[in-house]
Amino acid sequence: MSETVTARVVGHDELAALKLVALDGGLAGPVKVSCAGLADRLDASSQTASRRLQRLDEAGFVERDIVSDGQWITVTDAGESTLRREYEDYRRIFEEEATISLAGTVTGGMGEGRHYISLPGYMEQFEERLGYAPFPGTLNVSLSAESVRARAGMASLDAVPIDGWEDDERTFGPATCYAATVEFDGKAYDRAHIIVPERTHHDESQLELIAPIKLRDELGLADGDAIEILVEGA
Repeated sequence: MSETVTARVVGHDELAALKLVALDGGLAGPVKVSCAGLADRLDASSQTASRRLQRLDEAGFVERDIVSDGQWITVTDAGESTLRREYEDYRRIFEEEATISLAGTVTGGMGEGRHYISLPGYMEQFEERLGYAPFPGTLNVSLSAESVRARAGMASLDAVPIDGWEDDERTFGPATCYAATVEFDGKAYDRAHIIVPERTHHDESQLELIAPIKLRDELGLADGDAIEILVEGA
């Protein structure tokens, strides 16, 4: 389902129902939910509670198995990511600084980062908005399973936008940069950025980092090394 459709059918009322399912244990596995019981907790009618669960199902945020006396409901990965974004928003409200810690291992890339980062349409924006010209290449990181889930919280952080642009031959997509500190073996480098292109072949388990220096040399990194990345608002 597209983002546009999801945004239309899932609002704050549906998220309130999703939160209650999660509080009952729906993140760990199927939980038994009755529309009447959910309605009481939401201060709504049973029909309204049923509609909210149906919309969550349509959006892919829950999976349902409807039985004669209720529903067995499990919160999906997409539903969990949405709740984590809500959680990070509240962290920003009640905590002075929101920092997300991600753990992963260094992996080899395919060399695409070197090409795209060096293109003038991107490089000029990096220098203007990040304050440096990145080393021509990215540090590729494969995130742990827990960090893949935590990564959803990045959406609540302030970030630096990099606009899309075009030349005589093709159009290049936009990207988003998040300020990050990379830590390894007691050393840290705090002038890096996670770059998230709008168009990418990577899935959510892969991160690319840029910096004004070669991070591998600066921190003595090799493929397979376990690192920590602290992500902060711009």
